Amino acid sequence: MDRRPATERTGDTDDSSERAILRAFVRVVLTVAVVSALVFGVVTFAPSTFETVDDVEFVDVRDRPDPSADPPPVDEHYPDVADPDDPGASTYETDVETISSGDVERFVHAEVNDRRADHGLEPLEWDGTVASVSRAHSHDMAEREYFAHVNPDDEGPFERFAAVDGYCRGYGENIALTWVDRPVERPGNGDVVEYHTAEGLAEGLVDQWMNSTAHRDAILEDHGGPGWDRGGIGVYVADDGEVYASHNFCHEY
Repeated sequence: MDRRPATERTGDTDDSSERAILRAFVRVVLTVAVVSALVFGVVTFAPSTFETVDDVEFVDVRDRPDPSADPPPVDEHYPDVADPDDPGASTYETDVETISSGDVERFVHAEVNDRRADHGLEPLEWDGTVASVSRAHSHDMAEREYFAHVNPDDEGPFERFAAVDGYCRGYGENIALTWVDRPVERPGNGDVVEYHTAEGLAEGLVDQWMNSTAHRDAILEDHGGPGWDRGGIGVYVADDGEVYASHNFCHEY
């Protein structure tokens, strides 16, 4: 069985080989916008891409993790003030568990706060409205087949949030694209893994961002913009296992 991500299919794979030769990718992009009542400034970091083009070895499909623990609770995961295009929860069934996008979001939020705590930073408060805007963007990228901060309607991260609410004077965004149930190369150490649980997927998403300087700087507030006090993560898992994640940061007025 050909286990490569569909978008990475090439003509150089020998299907008769006893060891499958696989290609995989993960991509992450970041932007940060700084807003005030009088001025609007944008700090945009050049897109950063992890993309493997070298063949990687077969992943032993017998190695399976334990199911996820209970995800950490958050306040108002699905709030009253939400993006009208928020698709809600999406799921994907692996042979370990049914991965729910909501569980992944809560695990990512906790993992980001753990990384911040390691660097002496206060935890971000969960913001369900910000998460709703993030989730709508992740779904839109999947549905309209693009991967960018600015959507085909020329709306950037802050414009999308401002259409729903207006209490953030600083706003930033990390996005990521990966897969479940397919081999992907983890950034940083080059290990090839398959994500079969919400908890493992969440850790992998945060690792993607933390192994990219610009995205790490946004999480750890080393980007030259405002410090963050709240944030929200929106994850969309497509039927084929493709995963889009948007993590938005907010500095409240």
